[in-house]
Amino acid sequence: MYENTTVYVTPSPVETSTETSTETPTPTPSTSSYCPPTVPTPVVTVCPTPGVYTFPAETVTVTNTTTVCGAATTILTPGVCSYGGVTTSVTTSTTVTCPFATVITSDEVETSTIMTTTYVCPSAGEYTVVPHTTTSVSETETCVFPTPSEYAPGTYEHPEMTITITKTSEVYVCPFTKPTPTPESTPESSYTPESTPESSYTPESPSTPTPESTPSTTYVYEAPSSSEVEELPSATPSDSYSSGISTNGHQWAMSYTPYTSEGSCKTRDEVFSDIELIASKGFTTIRLYATDCSGLENVGDACEASGLSMIIGIFIKEDGISGAEDQVTDIVSWGKWDLVVMVVIGNEAIFNGFCTASELAGFISSCKTAFSAAGYSGPCTTTEPLGTLQEAAGALCDVIDVVAANIQSFFNPSVSASSAGEFVASQLELVGECCPGLDAYNLETGWPSRGSSNGDARPGHEEQAEAIGGILEAVGDHSVIFSYGDDLWKEPGEFGVEQSWGCGDIF
Repeated sequence: MYENTTVYVTPSPVETSTETSTETPTPTPSTSSYCPPTVPTPVVTVCPTPGVYTFPAETVTVTNTTTVCGAATTILTPGVCSYGGVTTSVTTSTTVTCPFATVITSDEVETSTIMTTTYVCPSAGEYTVVPHTTTSVSETETCVFPTPSEYAPGTYEHPEMTITITKTSEVYVCPFTKPTPTPESTPESSYTPESTPESSYTPESPSTPTPESTPSTTYVYEAPSSSEVEELPSATPSDSYSSGISTNGHQWAMSYTPYTSEGSCKTRDEVFSDIELIASKGFTTIRLYATDCSGLENVGDACEASGLSMIIGIFIKEDGISGAEDQVTDIVSWGKWDLVVMVVIGNEAIFNGFCTASELAGFISSCKTAFSAAGYSGPCTTTEPLGTLQEAAGALCDVIDVVAANIQSFFNPSVSASSAGEFVASQLELVGECCPGLDAYNLETGWPSRGSSNGDARPGHEEQAEAIGGILEAVGDHSVIFSYGDDLWKEPGEFGVEQSWGCGDIF
């Protein structure tokens, strides 16, 4: 593996062991009131009846690093389910001291408590420090369970939120976020070789030019001769979300952003032309990173016209989760769920330092509640480089429905174009191991056509066609090819490749 590798009730500061009483506020339609928290634990509310609920804006200032007993939510499906617990990976023998949250019942009163445990890891490997909780349910339900949450000094806030609840006793989580200061300077590349770098989308500087003319090369990937669309098989039909995803042989999805090479928004006609061309190349699905530039409306209508499905996204950037809230509203207002096969909440947001794993987990949970209330029943997830995903899996696995990473083989200097498919397949297996039982996907993968070599990884049109052909043969039915067009607005970045991932012309 190339990159190094690893839920709220009523708060109370803790050093070793602290108890805190659990009380769930009950809002009423159109308005909601509760005691302002002293630390920014997300507000977990059981909405007793269908209706419109308003959660007021709140700001909390933390002056000292504080650990509290918070709460997380997860969706339990019929059958035996597991949640919570703490798993860690170590590279040598060591002793791990870990806080964990539990519920103690005394005289019919439930108390959420933070305790600590010490675990001796005798050698390198993965260890379950705190066991998962296992239960059995007869129907799908939302489970709220305690977890330790640490908050650094700072000001946390959540905006006023108005949501529509359509089910009885539905759980809504309203998380706080800590605004992330804008960096003084932006690095040329989002990646370093030590962290499995991958070419990533940055919505502030949009992409996707009109495809260049096809270069003269003998390496042109040929789509499967069969035009038959087949349903993706599922290893666990009862729990899997793969049944809504269709592929065309080894081809599934291509990433797309509705921008010109200069960074302006493409016209509706230009978007329709691009999407029609992508459909003609054998792809069944488009991955859209964000909602700006009328992406949902234009790309959505174009996909509908061309018979394509969509992976839609919420892009988290420097202003953190609070800056992404409007995209949730945009998606709910748009609401063409029949086109959507997956929602990706955050693209390398943890890796880039735009939010923590626990903040992202809370945001994913609240997004899922909003989307479910609006009629969406498909999978929600996030995506990170593999090493970041391995470190954050403990916080994320309970709130995502499928597990995903961005796998860019070019940034491993020992991987040549001819071995890219084998490498990506091995990395995708590790992605699946991060959250056992969840289907694994590679949501961004490709090869640059221009730039400087990175060891055995050499950019070029021929190499790009060879690498992508190998990736499609190995794991194409679980991979999103990056990207439709070159990103000429980007800085060249490391190895001078950041502008040159467009591959629409090789199909």
